[in-house]
Amino acid sequence: MSDLRLAFLNASHQDEYTRRNFRRELPVELVEYDVTGGELPESCAFDGCVVSGSRASVYWDEAWLPPLKAYVHQVIEAELPVLGVCFGHQLLADVLGGTVEDMGEYEIGYREIERTADAPLFADMSERFTAFTTHSDTVTELPAGAELLAENEYGIHGFRVDDVYGVQFHPEYDIETAEAITRAKDELAERRKQRVLAGITEEAYAEAQTATRVFENFVERVVATRTQDASIRPLSPA
Repeated sequence: MSDLRLAFLNASHQDEYTRRNFRRELPVELVEYDVTGGELPESCAFDGCVVSGSRASVYWDEAWLPPLKAYVHQVIEAELPVLGVCFGHQLLADVLGGTVEDMGEYEIGYREIERTADAPLFADMSERFTAFTTHSDTVTELPAGAELLAENEYGIHGFRVDDVYGVQFHPEYDIETAEAITRAKDELAERRKQRVLAGITEEAYAEAQTATRVFENFVERVVATRTQDASIRPLSPA
């Protein structure tokens, strides 16, 4: 699997954790693009695509967002497998015609999530699993034809359209990341922040390791669907 090439669309505003975490969990060639800085691939000549989390919202008026959405649309049209995490999950829903809205509250911390359907992305995972979450936007309406894969009391945590997959939770987070992201949430009441930090333990992290299975499963989907045509497929006009 080391010869697989994935376009890694890093929307994290170059934080110090995202690159490390995704490269640890995806042991393939990740060709990284700082999409918040305007970097995007010139073609769809990859075996698949991954879109990271971000502090941005998909409905913000930011110059880098329309080109990113246009490129992701091109990738989907090229029938490449795509995985979106948190913001990436919301971006995929938006590009495919779903709805993303402000929740008016935060979900943050290690939370239980229920798998609602059998799907390749959640293969070998139990019906209920634990993962770290941190978001104040959510997918309130799935795209037409999408299959709901996971949810909890805060809303949708996973969906698919063919081999396009989104997960709201963060399967890539390690303890250092979870703690740093929580401490940076100045909009949270201090009491709640301390409760979340108290729940970031070695035991909780170990329990959440089940969620990293989505990366292995995604890579398996990429292997199963990878194109035999190695030629570069140029982008059509946006």
